[in-house]
Amino acid sequence: MQTMATRGRVLAGAAGTAVLAVGLASGSPGAATDRGYPGHGDQRVRNVILMVGDGLSIAARDATRLATVGQDGQLAMDTLRYAGWTYTDSADPEDAVTDSAAAATAFATGVRTYNGAVSVDLDGNPVTTLLERAKALRKATGLVTTSQVTDATPAAFGAHVPNRSDQSEIARQYLEESRPDVILGGGEDWWYPVGDEGVFAPVPDDDPAEISKSTIGNLVERAQDTGYTYVSSAEELAATDADRILGLFANEEMFQQEPEGQGDVYEPLVPLVDMTAKALDVLSRDRHGFFLVVEEEAIDEFAHQNNAERTIQAGQSLDETVALAQEFAAHHRGTLVLVVGDHETGGLHIENVDADDESGDPENPSADVTQSLEDGPFAIAGSDLEFTVDWTTGSHTGAATPLTAEGPGAERLARAQHATDAHDVVADLLRRRW
Repeated sequence: MQTMATRGRVLAGAAGTAVLAVGLASGSPGAATDRGYPGHGDQRVRNVILMVGDGLSIAARDATRLATVGQDGQLAMDTLRYAGWTYTDSADPEDAVTDSAAAATAFATGVRTYNGAVSVDLDGNPVTTLLERAKALRKATGLVTTSQVTDATPAAFGAHVPNRSDQSEIARQYLEESRPDVILGGGEDWWYPVGDEGVFAPVPDDDPAEISKSTIGNLVERAQDTGYTYVSSAEELAATDADRILGLFANEEMFQQEPEGQGDVYEPLVPLVDMTAKALDVLSRDRHGFFLVVEEEAIDEFAHQNNAERTIQAGQSLDETVALAQEFAAHHRGTLVLVVGDHETGGLHIENVDADDESGDPENPSADVTQSLEDGPFAIAGSDLEFTVDWTTGSHTGAATPLTAEGPGAERLARAQHATDAHDVVADLLRRRW
């Protein structure tokens, strides 16, 4: 884990950063000015940090708020100056509700596509991403996630494949085409061929899918051959001074997504906030600025399991990371901060504690996660009140997701809009000369 001294070096980096995060907030009208952001008329963006709360709905965000700071408090992502929301519909011909690949593609490229597509259009043609636009402007780029680094959300910014499951090809494209300077997260299995265990021994007895399965050779070696420093522990990440880093810290996701009490664990080997701190430290060295994507995947994965305790815990991890990004931005003029959710997961509802209003089968609550019992009660911080979480599904829903933003051009996002519109604003801001 990185020390506060390390984070201090991050804050001393190059001026002018933009932060983009995925979730909801309504902020203090004076907050941006107080932190030294330019006024409404200053549209100049040097750097972009995109932080994605996968599956983060307004209800999940509010459950995190209640459990963390209470009814009168605000999360870090609540303090951003401008608020709006995004429609999440994909262009899938068969499904009304998006998946993460199509949702991320909309934010990354401004193009709505079919579910499962990673930055290709309905005809399978590659479409340019924000990361690629930033690269063309000679900016440094990075991808940070608690999921596999080749999973749908980061992949949509750095690769183009017709099917999100082709994760080894996504890794190859990172190394040979998009070339992000920093790649940090999980998913080591997709970088090593069958029979090569890598650093993290496969555990097929626990999960048959957790085996090394690269279809195109040893991609970690290929990364090292092309200039990446490879790290696989918190200590190695903290110690490296490399300008190009590949860090893989788990076989697959950096957590164990299971229902409550059935092996659920949220203890990333390197916390999201520390991966992000390192990425900011490295990328801020570039005199042209940078574009960074940061994703907290566990919100979505635990919501799929109707596990409210872990969903809230993952939301707290994201908020801690947003606070770090805000602190960084406060010391760097020209910073855009945007927080959004790619889609909603679980149909989460916040309810009063009521023994007569329990859903699901009390005799067999684990039989179907889509019909689970209510979770809780959870204490509301700073009060004697409690709340429960009720779920309507174990899948995604079509609900719009909240958006909050702060920094140059952020006022343009304070509206109802499609995810593609949010892309268009950021792409336009990137084109403006600093």
